[in-house]
Amino acid sequence: MTDPSIAREDFQCVLYRAADGVATITLNRPERRNALNRRAYDEVESAFRHAALDPEARCVVVTGADPAFCSGEDVKEMMTGEKAADPAPPPADYRATPAAMAVIDCPKPVIAAVNGSAVGWGMELALYADIRIASEKAVFAELFVKRGLICDVGGFWKLPGLVGSAKAAELLFTGDAIDAAEALRIGLVSYVTPHADLMPRTLDLAGRIAANPPLALASLKDGLRRVTFGDPHEVGAWAITHIHRLFATEDHREGVRSFLERRPPVFHGR
Repeated sequence: MTDPSIAREDFQCVLYRAADGVATITLNRPERRNALNRRAYDEVESAFRHAALDPEARCVVVTGADPAFCSGEDVKEMMTGEKAADPAPPPADYRATPAAMAVIDCPKPVIAAVNGSAVGWGMELALYADIRIASEKAVFAELFVKRGLICDVGGFWKLPGLVGSAKAAELLFTGDAIDAAEALRIGLVSYVTPHADLMPRTLDLAGRIAANPPLALASLKDGLRRVTFGDPHEVGAWAITHIHRLFATEDHREGVRSFLERRPPVFHGR
């Protein structure tokens, strides 16, 4: 695993820019539709840890280099590469995903500008934000069940509060994708914009937020989280415990194989 405190000038998978009170964090693996490998996870964590302390940033925007927001985990690299052949042993003390908690714990308002596919951990990343704005090209899906896994903390901690428990159950149990219009209808996103207008509209909102006093913004964010969603750390640790257990199942291996072989999976419950 790479160092989770990677210096900003050493980022390879993420772009970080701060201007006019707004830090913009851009996932930058467009050739892989911004899928996350181990390095990218660590850089997302480092970028948000940096933004939390950056005096030039009063609001944070997270987006992806076109054509995608984030297509989830880089299955091909993470599951079939050299590191996958010798995976690290499960931790003795399960904790929430560090990259997830870096986004969730950021004391500054976070806006996700969803410019394309936000699936798997990409949808999770969008959920960790306080506000989501979608391009008309956006697609959302909690695909984990199709790989024999469960979602990270976002699907349990945040999704039911946004769309209701029944709709969250439907999205999690099926792994089905929804488009931007449906995401707006169910309350997953605040706005849908033409693709070319996404970043201008997002940065306008971020600038209006950044113009407000930062201590009050931090208290507002903390209060909203306490009242609406509760503590994500406990939920995240529970999710990681079950994710590690499911990684060892035949159904998970079949989910990955069928995806890579472009065929329907056959699950056996073991």
